[in-house]
Amino acid sequence: MLTFHRCINYGSYWQARCLVDGLRDMGHNAVLLDHRSHRIDFMEWRCALQPVRPGATPAPDRRLYARKTRKFFDAVAALPLSRSFALERTELAQSRHTPEMPQFDAVVVGSDEVWNLAHPWYGHSPIFFGDQLRANRLVAYAASCGHHPADRGLPPHWAAKLRRFDALSVRDRNTWSVVARCVGTRPAMVLDPCLQFASALPAPGSEGSGGGHGDGSSHNQARSIALYGHNFSGWFIERLVAHARRRGLRIVSIGYRNDWADVQWLTAGPEDFARFIANAGAVATNFFHGCVFALCHGKPFVCERSPYRAIKIDDLLGTLGARRHLADADTPAACWDGVLGEPVSACVHARIGASRASSQVFLHEALEPEADALREARHA
Repeated sequence: MLTFHRCINYGSYWQARCLVDGLRDMGHNAVLLDHRSHRIDFMEWRCALQPVRPGATPAPDRRLYARKTRKFFDAVAALPLSRSFALERTELAQSRHTPEMPQFDAVVVGSDEVWNLAHPWYGHSPIFFGDQLRANRLVAYAASCGHHPADRGLPPHWAAKLRRFDALSVRDRNTWSVVARCVGTRPAMVLDPCLQFASALPAPGSEGSGGGHGDGSSHNQARSIALYGHNFSGWFIERLVAHARRRGLRIVSIGYRNDWADVQWLTAGPEDFARFIANAGAVATNFFHGCVFALCHGKPFVCERSPYRAIKIDDLLGTLGARRHLADADTPAACWDGVLGEPVSACVHARIGASRASSQVFLHEALEPEADALREARHA
């Protein structure tokens, strides 16, 4: 599996873990290709210690974000990883002891924004388009172009790389349009791994790691709104706070500082985050995986679009029939009370179930074509 597994980001970590665990549950000996880059590490860690911009992060918060980052390091180290290798050719040339990429039966690229040419530090990395990989089969699962819009397409040399894949699937219609137009192939539409393999996530009621004062686990989680994201609009803040006050709920900001929330939980690691969302009463977010985790657990939730994530959020909620959970400045207070007070509808769960079944079929056919052919021959 090849993805962004070292990002200090809850969604990136959990999509990697869910997919590798899901493939192992299917009977495959799956590992994550452990690519390393000094340049990307520096940019990732700098962002982790100063995630909310503009403005400098106060020293006390930097120490809290550093604790959160170390929890990510520990969580990634526990994943099934391949031998480490240099991601970039400059580092390959500088290293005398870089091991050769192993040969695999198959490499699954995705999910996350692996084909986003505009990604601030992974953009234009050819390995995510199949270069350097030694595999009998190349498969893309739930790949995304992120906020790279379909009308820009892909330059011909990047499109040509995708034609080498044996099976292509994407997680949003924007990426579907990019691939269909530039590659001439109609890729499968599949679920994000967190939705596809939700059984890998901590179940509601499971105990968190604790942590004491300032930690979301020190409060009644069922009476809390999990706030995931940053740089929310003024109207979103006003409406959410008003809803929380009407219902007697606490707003717990997890992973990022939002001064207007009741509680700041900046040290939450990946396990903390997943358990807290599973047990929270509702979710408020402007992140893609904030919506995904709310949907996984059927939580009441509300989402504001953010410029970087608008494309994938709109597509996710539109595809699953959950657009009522999107809010803007004109959304009336009654609608806020509805989406934050009622679980995700049965119709949305039905769409998730149908997508989960078709996504499983894609993975089975993409990774076991020889076995299927043999079974068909024996049957004949």
